[in-house]
Order: sequence, then C-alpha cells, then structure tokens
Amino acid sequence: MAPEKEVNNGVEWRIKVADGSSQTLVPEAKPAACSNFSLLGDLKLFIVGLAFKVCKFSQKAWDLGVDDPRKVIHCLKVGMALTVVSLFYYTRPLYEGVGGNAMWAIMTVVVVFENTVGATLCKCLNRVFGTCLAGFLAIGVHWVASQSGERFEPVIVGVSVFLLASAATFSRFIPSVKARFDYGAMIFILTFSFVSVSGYRVDRLFDLAHQRISTILIGTSLCIIVSMLVCPIWAGQELYTLITRNMDKLSDSLGACVSEYFQDGGCSLADGTDYDKECQKKLQGYKCVLSSKAAEESMANFARWEPPHGRFYFRHPWRQYIKIGASMRSCAYCIEALNGCINSENQAPECIKKHISKNSLKVSSNSASVIRELAMTIKTMKKSPNIHYLVGDLNSAVQELQTDLKSLPELFSPQSNMEAEIPENKKIEAASRTVVVTLMPLMESIPLVTQASLLIEIAARINDIVEAVEELSDLSEFSPAGNDKGKKIQPSNHFLPSRHEQKDKETMKTIQRI
Repeated sequence: MAPEKEVNNGVEWRIKVADGSSQTLVPEAKPAACSNFSLLGDLKLFIVGLAFKVCKFSQKAWDLGVDDPRKVIHCLKVGMALTVVSLFYYTRPLYEGVGGNAMWAIMTVVVVFENTVGATLCKCLNRVFGTCLAGFLAIGVHWVASQSGERFEPVIVGVSVFLLASAATFSRFIPSVKARFDYGAMIFILTFSFVSVSGYRVDRLFDLAHQRISTILIGTSLCIIVSMLVCPIWAGQELYTLITRNMDKLSDSLGACVSEYFQDGGCSLADGTDYDKECQKKLQGYKCVLSSKAAEESMANFARWEPPHGRFYFRHPWRQYIKIGASMRSCAYCIEALNGCINSENQAPECIKKHISKNSLKVSSNSASVIRELAMTIKTMKKSPNIHYLVGDLNSAVQELQTDLKSLPELFSPQSNMEAEIPENKKIEAASRTVVVTLMPLMESIPLVTQASLLIEIAARINDIVEAVEELSDLSEFSPAGNDKGKKIQPSNHFLPSRHEQKDKETMKTIQRI
C-alpha cells in the first residue's frame, strides 16, 4: 500500500463492511492532459482579461485627451522642458559650467512645472527665493561658526539649524503664509539644512551654494519660459471660465428643479431618452457649484502670481471671484434642499400645488434670468443695462408668491368643509370633525409652504450674487452699458424678505392662519 499512498499523496479512504472487514478505496489519478488543459484555459482567461483592462484604460485615456486637449499639451511641454534641461548633463561644456549639480536643474523642472502659468510661477518664485535666502543665511552661519573655533563650530551650526528650521516650520501654519509661501518655506528648510550641515565637511561651501542656486535658476527660468510661451494655460482665465460656467449650471438647475416639482414640462425620471438625460444633467448642475470651492480658491491664489494677460490687467480683483462663488454656493444649498422636495415622500395634493404653481414658476424663471444676465455681464465684461429691470421683475414675482401664501388658508376654511361633509343629523360630532379637517390641510400644505419659502430665500440670495457681480464690475472697471444710461434703476429690496425676520415672520403667519 505504500507505493499507492505515495501516488495519491498519502490520502486513502477505508469502508467498513457488515462482516467487519474493511476495504481501501484509492482515488483515480487525473490524467496529466486534463490538468495541462485547465492551466492553459486559466492562462488564456488571464491574458484576455488583462487585454480587456488595457483596452478599457486606453479608451478612458483617449477620451480624457479628447475632452481636454490642453492636458496632452501640458504633457508635451513637460517633456520638452526636461529634454532641454538634460542638455546641461549630456553636453560637456555645459556640464563643466555647473559641475556635478546639473541634476538639480532636472529635479527642479520635475517639481515646479505645473499645469497653469500661475501655479508654475508660484512654485518657481518660491523655490528661487527660498533657495537664495537659505543659501545666504547658511553661508553667514558657516562664517560665524568657522570664526568660533572647532569646538563651538558644530554647536553654532546645530543651534542655527534648530532655530531657523523650527521658525520656518511654524510659519507654514500661518494662513497667509501657507496660502502663498508654503512651498518656499519648505524649500528654505531643505536648502538651509543641506548647505549648513554640508559646510561642516566641505571646504568650498561657497562654490556648493553657488552651483545649487545656479542650477535652480536654470530650471525655474526654463519652466517659466516654456509655460508662458508654449500654449499657455492661465489660472485667471480658468477661474473666470469656471465662475461663468457655474452660473449657467445654477440657472439651469433652478429652472429644472421647480419645473420638475410642479411637473411643468419637467424631466421624467422613468424614461431613458436623451432629452430626459439632458434634463437630469441640468437638474444636478448645482452639485458642480457646491464642489468647486477648493478649485476656485486655488485658481484665485495662482492667478495673483500671473502677469497681465488678455482682458485681465495687473492686480485684477481675483478675490472677488471667490466672493461670487461663495454667494452662488449659498444659493445652491437652497436648490439642493428644493431638490429634496421632489423626492420627498410627503407631497402636497395637486389641487393645492396649482394655487401657487404659476407664481412659483415665475419666480424660478425670473431668478434664472437674473443669473444668466450676471453670467453674460462677466463674460462680456460690460455692465448690463437690463439687470436692474430683471431684479425688479424678480421682486414683483416674490411679492405675488407671498400673496399666494397669505391666501392659502382660505382654501381650507373649516366652515365650508363642514357644510359639505357633515350631515344635519350628526351635528354632535361637529367639534371633533372640525379639528380633523383643520389638521389635515395643515399637514398637507407644509411641503408646499417649505417649497415656497425656499424659493423666496433663493430670490434673496440671488440679490447677494447681484451685489457681488456689481462690485466686481466696479473694481474691474467694466465698460458701461451702451444704452439706457439715464434710465438706470437701482435694485430695490422692498419685496425681498429679510433672512432673519421678515421671511420667518411671513411664514409663521401663514402657518398660523392655516
């Protein structure tokens, strides 16, 4: 049995028979051909799956390049800059000019070359100033330490590294420094530590610092030249485009959301046609506004480093775009809450919706028109002659919607409902049924009152966007409107409710009357 156990890897099965004897069952050995066929099949499946994943990844990469060709151009610019700076390493005269530190120029290009001109300038200038300041301080500390004798030299160098590195690290926590000079502070710590510590063992410290600064200047200069001259991508232009695009999405989302709630040519959630998909895309446009805060702040920070370009002069008020974006996000939060009314399980009856549907749609339409006009003002950089008329129409629509809310309790008059539902011979139950009839309309109208209150709040917050855009037009000196200069009407907040008092007061009055 021993050979059989070896063939079957030492595994055997025994069966006890009724007469007390036992029999050993030896499993059949699988043919070698079947095992090889199984391995070959698994290998084929692995290769096919790998090829499918590679094709899928290639398709995604191709779509990404087609959607935004500037990303492909940026990749080519980085390759061009690295190829040019590599000549300092391959060419002997250039290599001898900068010494063995030519690799620092290549590392500089890899680290500081960014997608936009502003980001590249920010990193380049931070790296140059941080390196130069750290190099000069390191040389000064080395001179002081060398004059103190061999006994105190390492102490002075160590204390200086501790103090300056700690101070520079702490400065990175200061918000104003972190926003613009965080990279420069990090480079300062790296360069000062490298040069000051190396100077303890290197005799020609000045040559080391000079070569390091020279190679970094070469790398940063090349990055700036390529970034600004070869298909430049300006951070200011990107911020400008992002703000106007978000305004268009916000207006589309507001109109689609209110239309969907009142089923006035809104999107159908069940259908899968291209039109319905486009409607759903518009309906979710406010999410792009909510998620763009980090991008806006980053672009505004980088745009401040850029020189005048296009329609943007020196010291353009880029921070004002952040204020406009914050106002739009404040409005988008209300649209998100309004969108929640569509999917809410508690819906008002259609007969109640019709009471305020006309003016609700009017408020949403006028609000979208105001936002589109503001977007056009920023796109053309011209003050709009119609914006104040549109704001006036919006205020009038808000007043009409408030009037509808005030008249809403008249639809649920207890006297009329009791006359229709309670027979003459059951007047004993009149008191209890009056409570039921009064409470049911109140519960049914709460979603509708919520929706109308959100629309009124959106109209109030749109007024903040108008003020922010007008402030931008004054700071940027937009060209004045071509016509109706003498008939300019100042925006009035007479019909727009206050966020803290008037709107809450009107809403509570409406609920109490119901």
